[in-house]
Amino acid sequence: MNLVNLESVSHAYGPKPLLNDVSLGVEAGERIGVVGRNGGGKTTLMSMIAGQLKPDSGRVTHTRGMRVGFLSQQDDLDPGSPVRDLVLGGRAEHEWAGDQAIREILGNLIGDLDLDAKAGDLSGGERRRTALARLLIDVHDLIMLDEPTNHLDIEAIAWLAGHLSTRKSALVVVTHDRWFLDAVSTRTWEVVDGRVERYEGGYAAYVLAKAERARIAQAAEERRQNLMRKEIAWLRRGPPARTSKPKFRIDAAQALIANEPPPRESVELVKFATARLGKTVYDLEDVTLHAGGPGNGPLVLDHTTWQFGPGDRIGLIGVNGSGKSSLLRLLAGTIEPDSGRVVRGRTVRLAHLSQELAELDPGRRVLETVEEIRKYIQVGKKEWSASQLLERLGFKGDAQWKVVGDLSGGERRRLQLLRLLMDDPNVLLLDEPTNDLDIETLNELEDLLDGWPGTLILVSHDRYFLERVTDRSVALLGDGKLSFLPGGVDEYLQRRASGAALTARIGSGTPGSLGASGTSGGPQASAPAQPESAPGLSAKEERELRKELNRLERQLDKLGEQESRLHAAMAEAASDYARLGSLDAELREVLGQKDAVEAEWLEVADSLGD
Repeated sequence: MNLVNLESVSHAYGPKPLLNDVSLGVEAGERIGVVGRNGGGKTTLMSMIAGQLKPDSGRVTHTRGMRVGFLSQQDDLDPGSPVRDLVLGGRAEHEWAGDQAIREILGNLIGDLDLDAKAGDLSGGERRRTALARLLIDVHDLIMLDEPTNHLDIEAIAWLAGHLSTRKSALVVVTHDRWFLDAVSTRTWEVVDGRVERYEGGYAAYVLAKAERARIAQAAEERRQNLMRKEIAWLRRGPPARTSKPKFRIDAAQALIANEPPPRESVELVKFATARLGKTVYDLEDVTLHAGGPGNGPLVLDHTTWQFGPGDRIGLIGVNGSGKSSLLRLLAGTIEPDSGRVVRGRTVRLAHLSQELAELDPGRRVLETVEEIRKYIQVGKKEWSASQLLERLGFKGDAQWKVVGDLSGGERRRLQLLRLLMDDPNVLLLDEPTNDLDIETLNELEDLLDGWPGTLILVSHDRYFLERVTDRSVALLGDGKLSFLPGGVDEYLQRRASGAALTARIGSGTPGSLGASGTSGGPQASAPAQPESAPGLSAKEERELRKELNRLERQLDKLGEQESRLHAAMAEAASDYARLGSLDAELREVLGQKDAVEAEWLEVADSLGD
């Protein structure tokens, strides 16, 4: 049974039709992910389904008595109301404190907030989480969420996906977080050119189905063009040729992903990066850092020694407030450590994209703003003009001549990122670069970064983007150390769930605040004691062990590359038994070296307590 039906719905803003003769329905229990370009009509569609916007033509009908919960991009929280009243309404404390489902929602979304704090005193992210908690506590037949992952860290996003997947309500969600879409959606709607294209499955299934549709359409168009070309040639040859029958030969379609190369040639990029950067990029030597300045705010690093090398592509993970942005500012040189030192390579040419939008001249044109940095740039083996790159990042045609002052926040962010790339840096520090970007623009950005040689350090709560453009994950787990995560985001979430990571959130210690468990009280009493960074080691000994660990990791990378090359060579020499025997002996030697280096790595890591 459909909860909502849209029948021949059309709607336009000014001359631009956002929806044109759209008919669709939302079934009970269905979970739908909505994707599309920014400004393409996703929010308009959501508002119509929720009954908050009437179409210009057509009809929207709801099942009688249907309960709709709608999280829009702009909250309607009363600034004078306390968090307690906004989220819990008139529920008595014993009522909600005894409900495990409510405690879980509160603990995972607003566990760091004082329930007596006024909404007007909250930050934008805190207001967003408060509004989301208020919606999830209530019972709804249909839940509609417009960008629910904004201001949530990776851990909270994973929890929200699991929570929504267990609810019986129907769900319609607009988000640019592709991992989240895959985790919660059973169907995908794409809003494009006034239509709503429907696909079965989550984001991954949508991508494959869309590619298959494009392939079929391309094959049909090629056949049509081929037929027209032959028909014209046949008519030109005159009547004598009309007795012969033209033969058509259409090649069979190949598999979409067959022989697809990896997204980037890591070996070549690292070689190029090493040539541009030398051996030293950033070395942290016995560094101590607090997020709020010496001795103030959460402890980010505690006598930490670490090395960021040429060609490293690192994803930096941690909860909100753990100090990720502070670490990027430390590397950028905008703040200094409490103690220790940061050694920066002489050849480092840095570009730092912070969460704050840089000041741009509001009176200049978009293309002029980019060309004042540089008109052409080499990305990989291809040269791109400023105009071509602008087009790839969503500034097409006349949009390149828009005045900067008329741009949206997302457009300004894209423009700022492009200006950084046009300056030809060899080190990129990116703090939440995916904010306000739609999925198509994210795909283009990923392709650009694939061909970019240099050191990349990325902070992002967009798990898909993080895993797509980086090769390694490093976490700030609240213990004052940088922890290498061989298992990536999954390992980070496991450590958080098992209590092996400390929380970076600071409990208010005031009555009515919530810990991570969601029970009333002050700071979390269940948080494990902070472990010592390296028991029995002096700072110098720990620094030496860190350097040895980095050396072993680079050696493992090289042996892994040798192993891959030998496997490829063996495949090519499948019929040359003498050559195969030689390659097999070489491979056994490489695998033996790899086992020995791995054992040495584990021994050093154990000495450090990692």
